[in-house]
Parts: sequence; structure tokens; C-alpha cells
Amino acid sequence: MLSLDPLGPEWDRPLGSKDLDGEESPEREGSGLPPISCFPGSWRQDVGLDCKGSPEGAEARAWTVYYYSLLQSCLQQAGLPETQDRSQVPHTGCPGAEVTLCILGSPSTFLSVLLEGGVQSPGNMLLCLSPAWLMKVPASGQLGEAALLVSKAVSFYPGGLTFLDDFVPPRRATYFLAGLGLGAGRGREAAELARNLTCPTGASVELARLLEDRLLMRQLLSQQGCVAVPATLAFTYKPPGLLQGGDASPGLRLVELSGKEGQETLVTEEVGAFLQSEALGDAVQVAVKPSGWRWRGRQALCLHPRVELDAVVDTVLALLEKLEEEESVLVEAMCPPAQLPFPGGPSPSREMAVRICTVVCRTQGDRPLLSKVVCGVGREDRPPRHQNSLPRTLEVALAQCGLSEAAQVAAVRQRVKEAAEAVLAAVLALEAGLSAEQRGGRRACTDFLGVDFALTVSGRALTPVALELNSSLCLEACGTLEGLWAAPRLGLAAEEAAAAPLVETMLRRSARYLMEGKQLLLVGAGGVSKKFVWEAARDYGLKLHLVESDPNHFASQLVQTFIHFDVTDHRRDEENARLLAELVRARGLQLDGCFSYWDDCLVLTALLCRELGLPCCPPAAMCLAKQKSRTQLHLSRHHGPPWPAPSLHAVACCPLESEADVERAVHQVPLPGVMKLEFGAGAVGVQLVEDASQCHEHFSRITRDLQGEADHPGIGLGWGNAMLLMEFVEGTEHDVDLVVFGGRLLAAFVSDNGPTRLPGFTETAACMPTGLAPEQEAQMVQAAFRCCLGCGLLDGVFNVELKLTGAGPRLIEINPRMGGFYLRDWILELYGVDLLLAAAMVACGLRPALPTHPHARGHLVGVMCLVSQHLQALSSTASRETLQALHDQGLLRLNMLEEALVPGEYEEPYCSVACAGSSPAEARLRLLGLCQGLGIDGPNYPVAHFLSHFK
Repeated sequence: MLSLDPLGPEWDRPLGSKDLDGEESPEREGSGLPPISCFPGSWRQDVGLDCKGSPEGAEARAWTVYYYSLLQSCLQQAGLPETQDRSQVPHTGCPGAEVTLCILGSPSTFLSVLLEGGVQSPGNMLLCLSPAWLMKVPASGQLGEAALLVSKAVSFYPGGLTFLDDFVPPRRATYFLAGLGLGAGRGREAAELARNLTCPTGASVELARLLEDRLLMRQLLSQQGCVAVPATLAFTYKPPGLLQGGDASPGLRLVELSGKEGQETLVTEEVGAFLQSEALGDAVQVAVKPSGWRWRGRQALCLHPRVELDAVVDTVLALLEKLEEEESVLVEAMCPPAQLPFPGGPSPSREMAVRICTVVCRTQGDRPLLSKVVCGVGREDRPPRHQNSLPRTLEVALAQCGLSEAAQVAAVRQRVKEAAEAVLAAVLALEAGLSAEQRGGRRACTDFLGVDFALTVSGRALTPVALELNSSLCLEACGTLEGLWAAPRLGLAAEEAAAAPLVETMLRRSARYLMEGKQLLLVGAGGVSKKFVWEAARDYGLKLHLVESDPNHFASQLVQTFIHFDVTDHRRDEENARLLAELVRARGLQLDGCFSYWDDCLVLTALLCRELGLPCCPPAAMCLAKQKSRTQLHLSRHHGPPWPAPSLHAVACCPLESEADVERAVHQVPLPGVMKLEFGAGAVGVQLVEDASQCHEHFSRITRDLQGEADHPGIGLGWGNAMLLMEFVEGTEHDVDLVVFGGRLLAAFVSDNGPTRLPGFTETAACMPTGLAPEQEAQMVQAAFRCCLGCGLLDGVFNVELKLTGAGPRLIEINPRMGGFYLRDWILELYGVDLLLAAAMVACGLRPALPTHPHARGHLVGVMCLVSQHLQALSSTASRETLQALHDQGLLRLNMLEEALVPGEYEEPYCSVACAGSSPAEARLRLLGLCQGLGIDGPNYPVAHFLSHFK
């Protein structure tokens, strides 16, 4: 009879039955006990592995001890310290108000994720070594769903520090990832815990059954046509509904069997035709293997020469006897190893086979991203498999096979990247059509995937061929390579971890979960540039209540409650805050937070939060940051300690309310200087002044033209039209967008601005991420953070404008709100971090769920379009419809900032147009060509000059 034991020397021997993650591990014969420990180590054994209130039986306890020892062994091999037991003093925590990323699975499989989680979200990445450490409780108001509570876990921190903790009360999981499988171990318990949770889950047994069905995935990829798969003949027994529908391509033939017996004639005919088929190409061998969830991870594989029809038929018939419903037997072409290098180069000593192992993750916007590639190398007659060959980088593997030319290796990597990302895209498209029951829960989806490829030659090009998908084998292989204690010497330490995008996704989904249903009061709706707010709020499930001066504002129809209230006279902010608080109470609004992103309303919002007892920066801090001269003068008096002090970044300035103030200022502030509105926004009225006469002239013009809100709405004239004169400092201009919580810096994003059109300071161009050297970037971030702390801005999302001079960063101004224009959109696109959601979380008193060191996924370079310079183009070649169409095609990134094409003396940018690229140079060249074609570039608006800072 055919069994998992080898039928002969040609069978690959299986590894054994499944452990907690469904992967193979040797097991004690005839028992459900874990393997006999073979971990040599000196760690403590007297640790508190028992969970109060959830006693384990002897067998379950043995597994918990086994996994704890496995964790210590993994930490030991990685050169990391032993886990410290602090379970004697339970942690109290804040259930329901903190990120809790929970993994139930084998430490060896998920170590890379756990360590990365400890870096990105210290203390919030938890490993449960036993299902008894978790508990499902029915969720109120959500029939059939349950919250997942964590009573005990190993917590991960930076530097690989780990602690065994008890939680009283239990922490509520905001994200759950379980190792799944059948057989011995606790895969079934993990599967049940993951089913129908209220929190996001990154895997379910229902989805895993689909993903690891070789035939189903091969049919899916064949239908997509964007990824090569081996030519395959499949005999299916009572196939699942998703497999029904016939052949997907000439290289994939499905034969549905009505029974398992009496199929000799049919099998012989089908196998004979398949072996003669042109679809097999140059393959000289075929593999026969079972497909289906029950065979997951089992290396039951028989290789036969293509010419041995009888042997192939006999193997198929033997496997058919073992099939259960919805399982299949596959006969597939063995991809011939690529002959490396191509003719003319040196040959390796033996034909080598390369198995490429990839991890691809779901990122912001459900976009796939290849995060890591490792390889196994073996002999042609003994192809490498997981766990039987040492992982190595793609470059090393190809060099072993004789291919080391950099351009060719880069081309292979790009093809692998495209193929792996296409596989996950196909899987996500499949999942989108499944019901919650089919996925294993409303919140269940695949957040990462392992894809194995063979490397072969097709049409004189090295081509990756997708062999199979897995939930954790590739992740474990990548983690193994990353975890080598000698990794820094191998040059791997600087690379992003394979698990980094996955942990970012865990945090992003956790943030959405924590914020869903939150009731937020928003003060000031903003204009067209803030239209994204309403769509994002709906997507996040936020319940917005709006205070707005315009009774006809379009957003009045998009919120839960609309409160029409005139907030334009900011001399009455304190009185208005009390009146608004009374209105909120009268309407019975149960608010979780209150915030604003609109410059005019920031102080009023802080006062209102104080009235309502909601989290916010103190009103005094907001007033200090809102008035530009007060900001600079206040910081100039902060000489430390600690050092460096904020005074290092302050710029000489003088407030102006009269002509006499102007006369005094020109003797106090070095000229040339910059004159601007004290409470202004959007660079309206900002001008370079060379001497005293220009100062008087500009002051007179502004006090005449911009007297109140009606003269130019939305730029702060409701605060008056006082001005200031500040020293003009030479240097490059940069924006630093900060997320601060409890006085701690959680995230910072630096962008570069191009030269302005002097004597004006309206923004012309921008680039993200910054092109500054790392040291300079760090200086800018610390300067921005110090200035915010110096003003008392301890909680919120802030935008700080600075110049980098020869003496270091100098402050232009602090905007105590989310960055405007394109900044929120760019940061979301490049880093997957939403400043709007972060601001909403801070407003609710929740620490934003952000990665500690987010990595940019590309580069964006953009230019501003001005009605005064581009009216003709914006009315023809670069019309809003044309720009929107190009945006929808992915050829540019459009951010509309104004509604009307009305030129004026004091103007703000009409829109931002940007291009993406894998490097700043690529993005810059694309943008320059686009601007030339659309008529945005011209003699009076030289785009090449504005982009010159980004070289």
C-alpha cells in the first residue's frame, strides 16, 4: 500500500506529523505528546507557565513546556537573552484601549514576526504558547462573534528582550495570528480560536485550506495568466465548488472522477496524452503528488522519467486509493533547472536546482509587497525543499549556479517580485468574493503569503515558476536567514526584515479596530483639500459630528450630527467654547474625542476639549504655537538644560501691529527679512523684504488688502491681520510631520521643498522621502520635536516647517495640526501611515498604532500649479478632468487644493501634481516630462529649476 513512508528510493521522506503550526515535526510514536526535547540549554525551568483559572492536562502542559523550551533555544541561537519571568506581578494594562498583537504558534515559525513586533510596537507583540492562555467571550451586539482575551503571554521588546507576563484584567486582542493545522499538537484549537473574532485575524483554517490546495491555487494563477505554473494533469475526487468549471489553460487539465476505483483505463489515457503534450516543454521528469488540506506540508512526492508511462500510472492509481472528498492527485512537469550561466560563461561543477522562497505581504490599500527572497540550492536529481537545505540570499544562490552578473541578478529579482506580488493579488481578489463564513469570519483575511518558485528558462529568459503557496514555511526560512547570529557580518542587518510589512499591517488593522465606532467632534470642515476626511471616516467606521460656520457646507450631509455655529470671530473663542459645550450636552452626544485640522479652529478646539473634559493639548500651548512671533520669542528663551535647547532653532523676529512697530523692527531684525501674517496660513501675504522701505510698503499693502475673514477666507484673518518681521535665513526648506503622544515622539516624516519664486514664498515643489543625509534628517526631526515640546505640544499630529542652514535647523513655524496640502496623502501612500487616523486616535486618548521606524515604499516628487501661472494649461491641456484621468491611470498623483480657477493677488496653490518612482531621479524625470507635455513647465514657471534641490 502507498503510505507516507517511501515506496522506494525515489520517494521524498516526510518529516512527520504536524506541530502547532501544521508543519512537520517528529512525534513520539503512538502518542499526542510533543517531541522529546533536544534543546541543549541552561535556561530556567521553574517559570510560571500555568494560567490561573485555565488548568492544563498533562499532555497540554507537555506541549506548553516544549514550546517554551523551543523559544529559549531560538533566542539562544540568535544570541538573545533568556525570557524573564515577571508573571508573579500581573500587568493591569488598559483593556480595549491598547494595541495587542497576539500570535499563537510555534516560536521557531514566527520568531521573525515576534522580534520585529517587539521593535515596532514594544510590549504589544505577544506570543501565546498555549490555547489555555487565551479565552473567547461573546461580543455584545455582534451575533456569533467573540472578543479574544489574553491572560498570559510572552511579551517582546526591542533588542530581543522577552518577558513572561500575566494580565489582570486580560488584554483584548486587536490582532490575532494563529498557526493552523490538523493532527497532533493544537492546530484544531488554534483554528477554533481564530474563527469569527471581532478583532482582525491574519489567517483562518478556512482560508488556509484554500491557499494550500495546490490544485486550486494553480487553477487560480492559470486563470489570471500573469504567473507561470508547471504543466499539470489533475485527477479530482468530488472537487470543491471553487474548482468546478473546467480547464483554466492548455497547461492545466482537470479530470473529475466519480469514484476512486475502476479508473485504470481513464487514468492511462489521460496520463499518456499528458506525457506526450507540448505543454510539458523540455521537462524530462514528472512528479506525482497528492493535493488537499490533509496533505498540507507532507512531502509525499514521486519523481518519474517522462517516458515511463506505466510507472506514472501505477503511482497515480496508488494515490487515488488514499484520496478523500475534495482531494486530488497531480501529475506535473518538473521544471528543468536553468542552465546557468548561459552559453559562453563558466559552468558550475554540477547542474544545480534553485528553489526560490518568497514572503509577500498585504500593505496599505490591499496592495501586495514582496518583503523578502531567500533560496535553497540542491542537486538537479535531488531538488531542495523546505527544511532540508540552508536558506541563502538570491545573489549567493545564483552565484553558486554560475550567475553573478549584477544586471542579470537584478532582472531575476524583479521577475520574482512581479510574480510573487501577482500571486498575492490573485489570492486577495479570490478572497474578496468569499462570504464571511467561507473566510472563517468577517475580519479574517490573508495578510501574508509564502510563495515557492522554481527557476527555469523560458524563451532565453530566466523565469520563476510558481510551485506552491504556504502560510509559514517561507516566513520561517526568511527568519532563519535573518536570525543568523553572524547576520551583521553578512551585510543583512541593514535590510528590512521579512516580517516588517506584516507587522505594519497588524498595527494598521489594529488601529482601525480600536477606532471603529468612535464618536468624534470635528471643529471646522475645511475646503476641497480636505474632502478625503469624509471618505476616510466612512472607511474607518468613525462617527463624526461637525461644527461648521457654513450652513450649506457639503459635509453637513456626511456626518452624524451637524452643528451650525459661527466660529470665525476668534476673539470670542472662550465664550464660543462654553456655548458649544452646552450644545453638545443638550444634544446628548457621547463623545470619545474632539479635534480639528483647520488652522482657524485649533485654539477653539483646545478650549472646547477643556470644557468637555476630553484629551487635547492645553489651550495655552495651542495659542503659543498659533501666533508665530510668540512661538519664536518663547523658544528663544529656552536655553536648557537639557541641551541642545530649542533656542538653537529660533529665528530673530518682531511682532508688527503698527507702522511704529515696523520702524522699530527694522533696527532689531537683520535684513533681508521675511514679513508674514501673524496668524496666517498657506504662505498668503508672505514676502521677502530687502530694506526698511520695502517693509513699510508691504505692511501698508497687507493692512489695506487683508483686513478680515471676508477678504480671504481660511487663512487666519479671523484672528486679525497683525504681522511679524523675521530674519531671512539661507538654506533648504523642509517639512517635518510629527506624531506625539504623552510627550513621546512616535513617528516623524521629513519632506523636502524646492526653491520658491522670490520675493514670494508660495510652495513650488516637494520631494518625499527626504534626500537629506541620515544625520541631517535626524537633526531636523529632533529640532522639530524639541520645538513642539518647548511650546507644550505633548499630544497630537503636528507639522513643523524648518530650514536647514549651515548652522543647523532653524524654525520657520509650527502648525499644531496635521500637515496640509498633499502631505497626508503622500505619507499614506509611501509609508502606509494615516495622519488623520493618528490624530483621531490621539483625540480619543489612544496611543496611535504606528510602526517605530516606517520604511518608504518608493519616492514622490511633485509640483504646485498656480492659477496665476497656469490658467491656460489648467483650462485646456492640464484640465481637472485630464489630471484626474491621469491620476486614475496611475500616471500621476493629483491633490486638488482649490475649487475655482480664479486668479488673485494673494493666491494659494490650485493643485499638486506628483509622480512616483523607485528613486528620486526616476520620479523627477517622469514629473518633468509630464509637466512639459501638459504645459505646466514654462519660462515663467521653470519646473526643472524647482526640482533642482532634489538631485
